[in-house]
Amino acid sequence: MIVSWEITIPALSGDEPRRAYVYLPEDWEEEGRRYPVLYMFDGQNVFFDEDATYGKSWGMADFAEYNDLPMIVAAVESHRGANGERLSEYSPFTVREPGLGGYVVGRGRTTMEWLVNEFKPLIDAEFPTLPDREHTLIAGSSMGGLMSLYAVTEYNHVFSRAACLSPSVWFATDRLDRLLRTAELDENTVIYMDYGSNEMKLHPHMKKQFARVTQRLLERDVHLISRIVPQGDHCEACWEKQIPLFMELLLYGMEEE
Repeated sequence: MIVSWEITIPALSGDEPRRAYVYLPEDWEEEGRRYPVLYMFDGQNVFFDEDATYGKSWGMADFAEYNDLPMIVAAVESHRGANGERLSEYSPFTVREPGLGGYVVGRGRTTMEWLVNEFKPLIDAEFPTLPDREHTLIAGSSMGGLMSLYAVTEYNHVFSRAACLSPSVWFATDRLDRLLRTAELDENTVIYMDYGSNEMKLHPHMKKQFARVTQRLLERDVHLISRIVPQGDHCEACWEKQIPLFMELLLYGMEEE
């Protein structure tokens, strides 16, 4: 079952509404049942094609319901403004990026502070969650993939596992490297990270940067799956195909409560 409602994020977009979505397992109302929670970025693209920005979602609704996925999935719509608001909300860093029109004001920390301090407590209060770090996960693609990497490192005390699909690791490379070198990481941190082979040509030196991030995570003793998706593209149809792979890692070793 998927429930949806309108919320606001005053620190980011005032009283402008956006949609929140939550997938709940079939037996979620059974007394005593509690579940891990996967938080996802770009909520409009996660579940339903009719809501998706480009008319194609990840198809997470079909996957979750067909497999009776033993977790709660909570996703919030990104800002759909035409002036780069999503980029700002999903940028952990304020930097100059000539390829993106110059100066990018990073509001990723504001986004994460809202998610951690307001949205997560709401989900934990309303639904049968396992609210501890071990059972709190995060995932996203593109800039949402970069935010997932940021979340599991900078907010490692909150998130234990992350799936970072086609993460924009070409963005603010020096700032990102500093974060990965200095973040306080628990020894049980788990990350899935992939990039499509067809995407490599979209940004200069992408293969080198992807390898650099992979190496840095290995140096930090992260439990890591890093892969290049054969013929993988930068689109929801491709990310949908990766769901079984990253879900297996996110749930690996977790026992249902």
